[in-house]
Amino acid sequence: MFTGLSAFPLTPTDEAGVDERAYARLVARLADAGVDSIGALGSTGGYAYLSREERARAARVAVEAAGGTPVLVGIGALRTAQVLALAEDAQKAGAAAVLLAPMTYQPLTDDEVFGLYEDVTRELSVPLCVYDNPRTTHVDFSDELHGRIARLPNVAAIKIPPVPGDPAAARERVAALRALVPDTVSLGVSGDWSAATGLTAGCDVWYSVLGGLFPHAALALTRAALSGDAAAATACSERLEPLWELFRRHGGLRVMSAAAVHLGLASEPNLPRPLRGLAAEDRDRLVAVLDGLDLLSSPAAPEDRDRAARDVEGA
Repeated sequence: MFTGLSAFPLTPTDEAGVDERAYARLVARLADAGVDSIGALGSTGGYAYLSREERARAARVAVEAAGGTPVLVGIGALRTAQVLALAEDAQKAGAAAVLLAPMTYQPLTDDEVFGLYEDVTRELSVPLCVYDNPRTTHVDFSDELHGRIARLPNVAAIKIPPVPGDPAAARERVAALRALVPDTVSLGVSGDWSAATGLTAGCDVWYSVLGGLFPHAALALTRAALSGDAAAATACSERLEPLWELFRRHGGLRVMSAAAVHLGLASEPNLPRPLRGLAAEDRDRLVAVLDGLDLLSSPAAPEDRDRAARDVEGA
């Protein structure tokens, strides 16, 4: 499950809670598209803004809607006790693995970060993916810290931030980390604009924001890269640059929130306060980009969009 495309969907949420019907529909679309795994309650899934009860329910909805597709469930929280409780909920829901970012308010030392993973992996019965996301957590992993954590029981994967844009530098980055972790630990890239470079540089999996809403486009890039066709993967990514620019400017969560509304797959609002969606002019730009890219390229996509729109109207 820690290879290929791991698609991370939006968790449509307003002040009344999670829209479970819309969420189940989003997850089921990914399973139907044939993604390799589904990342529930990642950053695009808004995990940090949800209560334990909301997260436990969302995990159950995701696993049920995914059918046989493996589901990784995010369990990050401020306190170790909270993380352990979330891990228990995820395992009870049937998660195939858990995804853990070291959330914090006070800066954490390397020993404190290591201690978090040591405490959590000791209690796990499913694999764990280490979530290295300094942009949101403000925790910087050294390669040496990754190497220490990767040798803990049940650690099976590391989700790294965007790799350098230069292919040679990207290969050096991946090789340096690979040399410090066991061969059994998968390396995966996030930051969608660096996916093609990361996969062709030796990463095993793309943890994808795009894939959470446009799985066929993300699968095309992933399959090209992992088959060794770097030119085709790069071409796929370059075609998506107008969307990557919006991701970098506004964040993938806000962009996917607006895109889900545009496609009729979620109602509005779908982000928990204080988060707000794109401004009108940015939404117009996104719509123009999506219409130009024509990412709904699967034969079932138009029918899927019409059915989703009817469901939202009737919700």
